[in-house]
Amino acid sequence: MRTRAAALCGAAAVALAGSLTAVPAEASGPHSAPTSRLAKPSWRKCGTTEYPSLQCASLKVPLDHANPDGRQVTLALSRVPHTAERFQGPLLVNPGGPGGDGLTLAGFVAATLPKGVAAQYDVIGFDPRGVGASRPALDCEPGYFGPVRPDSVPSTPEAERANLARAKSFAAACSRKHGQLLPYIDTISAAHDIEAIRQALGAQKINYFGYSYGTYLGAVYAHLYPQRVRRLVLDSIADPTDVWYTANLNQDHAFNDRHRAFMAWVAKHDARYRLGTDPERVEATWYAMRAALAEKPAGGRVGAAELEDTYLPGAYFNGFWPPLAEAFAAYVNRKNATPLVEAYMDFGAIDAADDNSYSIYAAVQCRDAFWPRDWHQWRKDNWAAYEKAPFMTWNNAWYNAPCAFWPTESLRPVNVANGKLPPVLLFQATADAATPYEGGVTMHRLLAGSSLVVEQGGGNHGITLSGNACLDKHLAAYLTDGTVPRGLGEADAACDALPEPKPPATATGAASDKAVPAPSNGSVLHGLLGFRH
Repeated sequence: MRTRAAALCGAAAVALAGSLTAVPAEASGPHSAPTSRLAKPSWRKCGTTEYPSLQCASLKVPLDHANPDGRQVTLALSRVPHTAERFQGPLLVNPGGPGGDGLTLAGFVAATLPKGVAAQYDVIGFDPRGVGASRPALDCEPGYFGPVRPDSVPSTPEAERANLARAKSFAAACSRKHGQLLPYIDTISAAHDIEAIRQALGAQKINYFGYSYGTYLGAVYAHLYPQRVRRLVLDSIADPTDVWYTANLNQDHAFNDRHRAFMAWVAKHDARYRLGTDPERVEATWYAMRAALAEKPAGGRVGAAELEDTYLPGAYFNGFWPPLAEAFAAYVNRKNATPLVEAYMDFGAIDAADDNSYSIYAAVQCRDAFWPRDWHQWRKDNWAAYEKAPFMTWNNAWYNAPCAFWPTESLRPVNVANGKLPPVLLFQATADAATPYEGGVTMHRLLAGSSLVVEQGGGNHGITLSGNACLDKHLAAYLTDGTVPRGLGEADAACDALPEPKPPATATGAASDKAVPAPSNGSVLHGLLGFRH
């Protein structure tokens, strides 16, 4: 899910310019390459303060790639053009989601890679079909996540009925507003769109760099078009064999472990936060705060469900731990809810872009694979998970619950096993919560000849271009000349995780607490990737 933390200054100013029109040559089947003749993109400047070299264009593609003469939809594209004499082709980048908008990510990747490496590529961002600046953009039920929502834990029949009614309402709203689009909002269609982008760019092959769900999208593209893949980088890997119901249940346990790591960090820094030195007692205090907010939402906005939304980003990126700990301590120790409301606005609140992202998230996940249609199965599975992993289990269940009532039929997940690719480079943190470590190992096994680089002990999600020089060295070598590490065993190379963040040096409540540090590459990246992948 995209959040306010994901919005960079000027990102919304990335405007579309120019257009491409597909001129179909012949029909293509659902697993065959589009065969359209495409005009070259008409690029125009659309730079932001942070990324002044960005250019934009648009591309029309068939809504249904099996019917290229039918309705067209428009994809928004961005580019940072190569500047070196040696040109290695387009490098398409994707932030995940599903539902992540990728226009600004092109600017970030081009600016953060070593200059000599980035200069050899046209770094291409794109908003997948239905996302962001692409048209039409989905928005099933604006304000769906507006506060205050029912308590996510259905401890009473009334709470369960209220949450079920919301999920059914969302699925019905999507059907009413976007019923003709929903059968074509899925990963396979998005992969065909990537092929259309390749054709429009006039490239024989593409390079691809995807984070999170973008790893599954990249693997599906490689399955459909292995002969078109030149280099493939997958970072924080979604398990392609768990698409998507089981993946979310597995995620619940990993999120709980990561939240407990945050509690242990707060306890370690008791001199700052004064919440105790025993992680279990700190955790109990957090759940007591949750119970209090369920009874009386902070500022009339942060109830129990909103508190979970606020603290979930800490499971994606530990750089968010200090401000989240400050808000926790202020509420408990000084009965001051203002920092908690501010943290909710920074990390948990939803705007119109987030409404769009969630609509796409639901549309893709619900269409991609089978979800139980019997709510009794959801209730059984999620209560079992909740007993061991209470932090986000029910919040996550309701986030995905519209899939129990989705109006389209389900596709089968793609078997991405592939022995036809050039060397592929995979990155995975061993304690990643959003895409647990096993997903990286599975993808490594399925993509013959791939190399897996692990961040040992790392718990962040999205680990390259985030400050770890060891990881970035492997990435730069691969993009420079295709070099990959080769080792024995489960992984081919390992890098130490970055040190945990440190609390601010000042005492709680000091005026200097409000000083805003310069954003690190990690915080900028995780703002772009968003949450709920």
